[in-house]
Amino acid sequence: MSKKTKIEIQLEIFESISELPTNIQELMKRAQQTRDTAYAPYSNFSVGAAILLESGEITVGSNQENAAYPSGLCAERVAVFHCGAVYPNQTIKALAITASSIHHQLNQPIGPCGACRQSLSEYEQRQNSPIAIYFMGETGNIVKVASVKDLLPLGFDAKYL
Repeated sequence: MSKKTKIEIQLEIFESISELPTNIQELMKRAQQTRDTAYAPYSNFSVGAAILLESGEITVGSNQENAAYPSGLCAERVAVFHCGAVYPNQTIKALAITASSIHHQLNQPIGPCGACRQSLSEYEQRQNSPIAIYFMGETGNIVKVASVKDLLPLGFDAKYL
């Protein structure tokens, strides 16, 4: 006999950047600035990410496309891999993500793709503490989740290997 289980997540929604905690306002502004450095000539979809480390340091990433499509990399992974390489012993406290499109204004929150969720999950597991994620479009509401697990509740990890 089968059993159904319900998985629920809790989102916190902010109507503007000014409602965010001061340090997260700065983080989102850095993500917005970094979005402008995206190399997105194929999708015309630019993403900026900014990571807040426990030391207060902020590191950033933007999406980088390539004519050989699978060779590009999303902003979130550019930022988190940079943290892993340059700040390997620092705990990631928060991640801010923002996106824009050349085709229309994005006024709804844009969360990370599945590959980015999996990569972020690895870092969250590795540091054994949650990473708060804040995401938005170009304008509009900002969504906060308290942990990558909220976006990837049944994620794959090393215990399966």
